[in-house]
Amino acid sequence: MRIEDLRQRLRAQGAKPVHEQRLLRQWAQAQPLDGGKRKPQDFLPMGVRDGLPALQADLSALATLRSEHPGDDGSARLLLELTDGQTVESVLLPRDGLCVSSQVGCAVGCVFCMTGKDGLIRQLGSAEIVAQVALARTRRKVCKVVFMGMGEPSHNIDNVMEAIDLLGTIGNIGHKNLVFSTVGDERVFERLPQGRVKPALAVSLHTTKADLRTQLLPRAARLSPEALVELAEGYARTTGYPIQYQWTLIEGVNDSKDEIEGIVRLLTGKYALMNMIPYNTVDDLDFKRPSWARAAEIARMLHQRGILTKLRQSAGQDVDGGCGQLRARDLSGASKPQRVRFIKPAVSA
Repeated sequence: MRIEDLRQRLRAQGAKPVHEQRLLRQWAQAQPLDGGKRKPQDFLPMGVRDGLPALQADLSALATLRSEHPGDDGSARLLLELTDGQTVESVLLPRDGLCVSSQVGCAVGCVFCMTGKDGLIRQLGSAEIVAQVALARTRRKVCKVVFMGMGEPSHNIDNVMEAIDLLGTIGNIGHKNLVFSTVGDERVFERLPQGRVKPALAVSLHTTKADLRTQLLPRAARLSPEALVELAEGYARTTGYPIQYQWTLIEGVNDSKDEIEGIVRLLTGKYALMNMIPYNTVDDLDFKRPSWARAAEIARMLHQRGILTKLRQSAGQDVDGGCGQLRARDLSGASKPQRVRFIKPAVSA
């Protein structure tokens, strides 16, 4: 379901734009549709008032909680069920953040990620995306939303941009606190500057080597790391927000000295922040998480070379909650996925 579908439903019941905005605002902020200082009977058309119970029920059903997995770090990974029985994941993050999904599955097929193992199943409608925020706000405060869950947002850009527009206006989330995360697609750099709400941008880089990037992200757009950084830099200068480059640090794959040199070459002088995230171990993928000491050493070396770098801990390590794992576990009925041997692509150390 799309937000526009909700608007058309309300219009058919006699709603004016001011009524639509109020009801959508109440929903996105997890407030009862019949709440507030002014009661519905004071200002809503009769048709809209009569339809409120059914509308509230339909909105609540867009994303329902199937299971919750709290982490010791203050995060909580949520497995959500959609109206057709499909499931997606979102993550309550420390410091009032929320990570949401934009697709069921993913077409990019990153070899180190569980989400893409079964490919793309379907797109999420913009209302299903906002519903994740509305549900999360019933559990805790949400002031930041990152589109880093299941799916590649650029492959569902119309629905993602519609959700971002609502969240950045009546959803009461600051534009810089809406983070569009992508592996890189030219559509992103065309569409994001056109939006009324311009989100911050996170770019999954993972390597500075074009051939290795093709192996790790086999169905990402064929943009070289150099071209991707140049496009992102243009958006950074347009919006005044630094680009957040994401680097999933995998032992023996992209943690070498020549990768460090490549990062320095690409990002020196750029309006950028490097988020270095040690790989979140997935039981049935044959990649290894580097030691924290090694990750800290790499971050320190980048700092010394003038690259602003943050070493981040992936949320929910203690609950084996890497993106896609909860869904896979639920589909299999297992307490944990069974390990399957995965042969790494040939890469240089």
